[in-house]
Amino acid sequence: MSVHNPERPNSQWMADTGPAPVRLLLAGVDGDANDLVGATAAGFPLDLVIVGAADPVDASMLQGAAAAVVQVDKENPASIARFETLAAGTLPLIAAAYDPPLALVRSLVRAGAHDVVPLPLVREELETALDPIRKLVAGMAQRTKAGHRKVVTVIKSEGGVGATSLISQLAIAFAASERALGREACLLDLDVQFGDAAFQLGLQPALCLTDMVEAGKRLDGDMLRSVAAQHPSGLSVVAAPKEITPLEALTSDQVLKIVDLAADEYGTVFVDLPMNWSNWSLSLLARSDLVLMVTELRVPCLHRARRQLDLLDAQGLHHLDVRIVVNRAEKGLFKQIGTADAERVLRRPVAYTIVNDHQTMTQAIDRGVPISEIKRKCALGKDIDQLEKGLAAALGLEH
Repeated sequence: MSVHNPERPNSQWMADTGPAPVRLLLAGVDGDANDLVGATAAGFPLDLVIVGAADPVDASMLQGAAAAVVQVDKENPASIARFETLAAGTLPLIAAAYDPPLALVRSLVRAGAHDVVPLPLVREELETALDPIRKLVAGMAQRTKAGHRKVVTVIKSEGGVGATSLISQLAIAFAASERALGREACLLDLDVQFGDAAFQLGLQPALCLTDMVEAGKRLDGDMLRSVAAQHPSGLSVVAAPKEITPLEALTSDQVLKIVDLAADEYGTVFVDLPMNWSNWSLSLLARSDLVLMVTELRVPCLHRARRQLDLLDAQGLHHLDVRIVVNRAEKGLFKQIGTADAERVLRRPVAYTIVNDHQTMTQAIDRGVPISEIKRKCALGKDIDQLEKGLAAALGLEH
């Protein structure tokens, strides 16, 4: 175990090669902990910083470390508060205390401790506590960030236009194509009040968006992947909250952090927004690379779509690449409203039309499978395939 002196520049003490160390922030070393001098634990070299159990911890004391073991004085509220402050950061922490009571252990774990070990340090206990962190660090090292970061947001002219069903089928078709090319895709259901994308895909995830929001600063790529449910197509799905959640319960910072993290991890992210607007949904639209406006060929529906497009212009978002998708379109001689009528109302071209095939879509939702497994080469499947290929081309990811 080497000793780190925070007064010295990092270049004088941090090795140029080898794994990053685990830093021990202790008031002193006694007992069997002396055996750790010059040793490693769970594959990590150990650095020691002598610092009082309640003394301030400068950022340089943690710089360059893979994780840290921080001493906590169970009798000193300032010491406990110091650990809670450090745990709000991104560095994995293990708490160390003399005879820690169960209540303290639970409190420290809730604050963000990966584990709590007793003092004096014992090699076997330290190994056990560090092993999950070793796996975490190894996984992060092996994973490279996606080579592209694209966000596709879906908005709807009104509720009930089938936008969630459409984006779910689109996303699994897109993910299957991406997987064949060695890439990934993710669907974030941000309809925090009535979202059911996971349900429509036949998934019953144990975790949901709420778990990511509550993680705060501890949210990282590994947590995102643990929350996301996996569809057989290869699509990762973050489910909407299990309980109806007020729109104001989320902030723009929280939503953008989650979306940016998903883009880092998966490359292409599909986002299903709630029907009602909020500050964070507008902020997310501004971050989007492509926006799909889903509407139907009905006069009230088209006028509501027009009002929402006007809202985007009023908010200075006229630069957004918004593609109009007409869902449940009746194709034939007897349709009363056509795409030309929609374009006149919306003052934008209709990019895609999706045929109305309620029976096939309903069966796909009930079984949580792609439309192609219900009916091969049907008109609905062809329209979604055309939308998927057009979307990939717009994102520079031709399939």
